[in-house]
Amino acid sequence: MKLYLAPGACSLADHIALHEAGLEFERIRVDIPTRRTESGDDFTQVNPKGYVPALVLDDGTVLTENAAILTWVAQRVPQLAPGGEMGRIRLAEMLSFIGAELHKLLIRSIFPISEEEKQAVDEVVAQRFAYLAERLRGDYLFGAEMSVADAYLYVMLRWARDLKLPRPDPLPAYFDRVDARPAVQLALRHEGLI
Repeated sequence: MKLYLAPGACSLADHIALHEAGLEFERIRVDIPTRRTESGDDFTQVNPKGYVPALVLDDGTVLTENAAILTWVAQRVPQLAPGGEMGRIRLAEMLSFIGAELHKLLIRSIFPISEEEKQAVDEVVAQRFAYLAERLRGDYLFGAEMSVADAYLYVMLRWARDLKLPRPDPLPAYFDRVDARPAVQLALRHEGLI
């Protein structure tokens, strides 16, 4: 498999999840502005959307979008998803929430059109983090075990930290717990982030 990524981008979630799953894969860096891989190849030949992540499976199948890749990882390694009758649905719900209500908003905070837009977006992001903080009942989003959704939320909290946005309790301790995981540290080292 090949994971196309940009250091520190949302593809870090997939990078972490693949390590958590113990799956073997090659990492290929992409320069998003030029849409070129580290070897100079045209990334749009892999993902015509032009952005990361993209995961090329051994059979040549290409998966894009965090929710799809993270769901695929959780299907391969079920302990990275919540259990029970509603487990898959709860995972889809959380991945959708993180993607739509945090990821897209944080991008608007990183690349705002105006200071007013940034302020408005940051207020909504604070509300979304407060929502998650109020519902965090265990070490991870679904209790005592790490899930692929935790990898995604970790990246969003990392962005928020870098933007100096508030992360209400218990999210800072949660962030530190995820950050300390060997798979996370390995992904950060691979991406040159530590």
